[in-house]
Amino acid sequence: MRIGGRDLATTAAIALLGVAVLSWGSDGFTAFTAEAARRRQVLAEPRPLPAVGLEDQDGRRFSFADYAGRLLAVEFVYTRCDTVCYSLGAAFKQIRESVPAHRLGRDFALLSVSFDPVRDDPPRLREYAGRFGADGVHWRIARPADAGELAALLAAFGVVVVPDGLGGFEHNAAIHLVGRDGRLRRIADLDAVDAFVAGLERET
Repeated sequence: MRIGGRDLATTAAIALLGVAVLSWGSDGFTAFTAEAARRRQVLAEPRPLPAVGLEDQDGRRFSFADYAGRLLAVEFVYTRCDTVCYSLGAAFKQIRESVPAHRLGRDFALLSVSFDPVRDDPPRLREYAGRFGADGVHWRIARPADAGELAALLAAFGVVVVPDGLGGFEHNAAIHLVGRDGRLRRIADLDAVDAFVAGLERET
């Protein structure tokens, strides 16, 4: 079928409009997924974190404010998970082993937070800690002290958790970097440990 000049112009205009909409909706073609958009947004505008109280594997209470002045790697897990959470734990263990010892505690720390705070009590958190060698000093395993504050914490980090109907959860998995100012500054893939550690040197 032959397309006349006017029809061709109309078709081209519609195509250009579609390209423009796709570009706008995908943040210039670079964020085709919600996860990619979340990461770009955090890089552009580091997020403040809510004042959520936490309880670690030894029953000690603390908050993100206790890490002020230090860099903090944060992951979200639940202790009964033996799939993606195991991969997160292994990635955190690799990060801890890759960061120079003199930086641990003084300049950098790790924190695993459970989004299943009712079942993940301190004994379960200790068991998870032992599985990966989290010492409770440089690397703590924790849960929100008040389960009612979990939603605000997950929202701040952009973590989505959905019950799978079998007693577990489906959730996105990533390594989150909280800056010395207490804001979420960067989100990395769990298989990008080397790049994450290298990026710590560039944080001010």
